[in-house]
Amino acid sequence: MKIVQIGTGRNLVPLTGYLHEYVPDGGIKNLRPSVIICPGGAYRFLSWREGDPVALYFLGKGYNVFILEYSVKEQAKDLNPLCEASDAVVKIRLHATQWLCDPNRIAILGFSAGAHVAASLAILHDHPRLRALQKIEDKQNRPDACILCYPVITTGQFCHEESAQWVSGGNEKDRELLCLEKQVTDDTPPTFIWHTVSDGAVPVENSMFLVSALRQHKIPFELHLFANGGHGLSMCNQEVDTPHVADHAWVDLCTTWLADLFEYEKN
Repeated sequence: MKIVQIGTGRNLVPLTGYLHEYVPDGGIKNLRPSVIICPGGAYRFLSWREGDPVALYFLGKGYNVFILEYSVKEQAKDLNPLCEASDAVVKIRLHATQWLCDPNRIAILGFSAGAHVAASLAILHDHPRLRALQKIEDKQNRPDACILCYPVITTGQFCHEESAQWVSGGNEKDRELLCLEKQVTDDTPPTFIWHTVSDGAVPVENSMFLVSALRQHKIPFELHLFANGGHGLSMCNQEVDTPHVADHAWVDLCTTWLADLFEYEKN
């Protein structure tokens, strides 16, 4: 395994990559799809349980994996996390040859507030507000897939208020922009979503609002709702202190969905 790190966005937050080494007889298989992981934490902190454990799982499935340490707390305003996620995708594509990343198979995956970051980029990658902050050519910042785990989506009814306050910085125009179910376009990438109905922190309505908008725009999606388990489950196993056999099914479901979408051999 090779580890790389590069700064993204105006705050130069770390994007850390775990990359597979070149295999001399690997041929085209050396060019691997990538997954960018955005841990949750209410835009107040970054959860360790939603970082390395997830990254190492996808690394084991043959993906190149990146963890984005996007801006939190006071630094989360002014669309900084969105800009950082956007810059992360661009930089992976710019370094695709060096890092052996397939530039046409990049997924962004997020948990809770990190899923809001991931969904923000998936939905707003070509929005005039973002293009005013970054020079983006040929939609180089558009992810090819989006994976959302118990996502923060809305900043209206059923919102996670702490996340909404931090990421908007109290700016009502930004808060409205980041009410993502209202921003979905026909160019939103295919999306995988899972949530628990019993989630007491981020209500399941967040996912349901988004799915309704995706369906309206004919965006391919897969949604899985689990009855129990609450919030912040990550991989739903003992390693991350949230063992939950039923909800752990999301891992295999997601792996299959992404491999099928990317036409990637399942390890």
